[in-house]
Amino acid sequence: MNLNKNHTGIESASDSTAASRAAQNGDTVESANLPKQTLAQNFIATTRSWQHRHVVLAGVILAALTVAGTTLPTWALAMRDSGQAPRTTLNLPLPTLSPEDAALSAAIDAANANPLLDESAWQVVSVKAGQTLGDIFSTQGYDAATLARLLDEPANKSCLSKIKPGDEFAFLRNADGSLRAIRFDRDDRTRVIASFDGGDIRERTIDRQIERRTHIGHGTIDSSLYAAGAEAGISDPMLHDLVDAFNSDIDFYHDLQQGDSFTVIYDDLYRDGERLRDGNILAATFVNKGKRHTALRFTNSAGETMFYTEDGHPLKKTFLRTPLDVTRITSYFSAARLHPILGTMRAHKGVDYAAPQGTPIRSAGDGKIAFRGWQPGYGNVVIVQHNAHTTTLYGHMSRLGGYQVGQHVSQGATIGYVGMTGLATGPHLHYEFRVDGQHRNPLAVTSLPPEPLPVAELARFRSATQPMLARLNKLEATQLASTK
Repeated sequence: MNLNKNHTGIESASDSTAASRAAQNGDTVESANLPKQTLAQNFIATTRSWQHRHVVLAGVILAALTVAGTTLPTWALAMRDSGQAPRTTLNLPLPTLSPEDAALSAAIDAANANPLLDESAWQVVSVKAGQTLGDIFSTQGYDAATLARLLDEPANKSCLSKIKPGDEFAFLRNADGSLRAIRFDRDDRTRVIASFDGGDIRERTIDRQIERRTHIGHGTIDSSLYAAGAEAGISDPMLHDLVDAFNSDIDFYHDLQQGDSFTVIYDDLYRDGERLRDGNILAATFVNKGKRHTALRFTNSAGETMFYTEDGHPLKKTFLRTPLDVTRITSYFSAARLHPILGTMRAHKGVDYAAPQGTPIRSAGDGKIAFRGWQPGYGNVVIVQHNAHTTTLYGHMSRLGGYQVGQHVSQGATIGYVGMTGLATGPHLHYEFRVDGQHRNPLAVTSLPPEPLPVAELARFRSATQPMLARLNKLEATQLASTK
């Protein structure tokens, strides 16, 4: 009890003391709790005062802007010179266009004025396999009379009669659907636009720029020549040209072996920035059985372009070693052989080359067709007269080539196709070589030495071929160093 009383007394004393101190300060007891209330009230009052001051300030700024927006334009107008300022007009010459810009401007104007030059107005048709120009005209809705008018031009007839898959023809129609113009390429460099105007045809030719780009290929034979060519980035047609270049010195179907190599400098053709087709082999080397052969392309004074050795001897021999590209010898020239069909011993006066049915047969040399047709035993046969003394015979053909009797044929031209007509047990070519009517062994007489370039032409030959030869030597040295 006493503890509670004392405790109560202490609290009362504390309160009394606080009251006394407050009384001494001139405050009442209640004022002891005012400081906390005053802080809150002051904060609220301050905030209200701050908000009020900003509202007033914003109002003042808005009023100032309103006055400025009203006064300044009026002041600016007042400051502007009320009089009309004098103006001077000058006639200045236009800058002169460069020739390139002038030509471009003229071309644009012409294209806008001439639909013949508007590429979007043309309908382009690509020739498909087996199509003729008559088929294309019929498909486009034009009659044979329209095509006949086009072919009346001799220059057109010679090129349009030999169209091939991939060739393009472009047609431009009138509003009624009739033919207004046709566009085609007469050759690699010449584009023709033939316009039909009533009964007349007006032609315009456009020269197209051809660009030749040079490339280099090197290959080493591992499995086959064509596999090595593909790995070197050389197309099959270009590789075929390589075989033709060295065909007189290398038997590509019997003499090739693993490790043989070749280096080729060749070009291809570009037109309007797009690749057009393969070009030509410019120079090449072929290493066969360790022996290096060189082919340098050169056009002699007679206008003949062929391959030569480094010392100016033509690689092209008078006769090819073999008249086939793919072959194997099944029967050699012999004074006595058992005939496989007749069963009797008789002389075999030629060489038999086995090859797949339809393999092209090439003329062994330049000459003219002396005979084409059927002969007993030989079946379908072609005889080529090369000069006053020499002829070659090609027998057992499945079909004959397009050359007629009396026509000239060049060495390597296709004169027929392998078959088994006549007395034959399988598809093969029977090849004979005759001099003044006497049979000779084709394998012994086809490598006659050619005549070299005349002394007067050797200097021009060396000047023209030396850069390519130097490039070949450098390439081969680089390849040799890379293999070590």
